[in-house]
Parts: sequence; C-alpha cells; structure tokens
Amino acid sequence: MRNDVRENRERTGLSQAALGEALGVSRQTVNSIETGKYDPSLPLAIAIARHFHTTVEEIFHVD
Repeated sequence: MRNDVRENRERTGLSQAALGEALGVSRQTVNSIETGKYDPSLPLAIAIARHFHTTVEEIFHVD
C-alpha cells in the first residue's frame, strides 16, 4: 500500500521521532510505514490521518 506519510510529516516539519511520539509509536514504526514495509493497523492509520487533519483515504492508497 502506498502512502503519503513522509510527505505530510516533512510538510509539517516533524521528524520521524516527533511523529512517533505524537502517535505513541516508535520512530522505527514511522520509518517502516513510510517505506511501505509495514501497513499500520486501522486505529493507527486513523490516528495518522487525524494528526494531519485529513482522511485515511488521502494518506493511504491501495494500488
């Protein structure tokens, strides 16, 4: 699954560690999501979307 987490994170000036802290996950988890190695659970995907004031569909894309 493709995602725009990195683009949103960089646009808002956050580090992976800062985003992870805000979401209650590790920097490594954020990195794995950004690189497509890990698909987040639905609650985490919703938390990411809410953090960036958008929808899950705007961040995560099924190819």
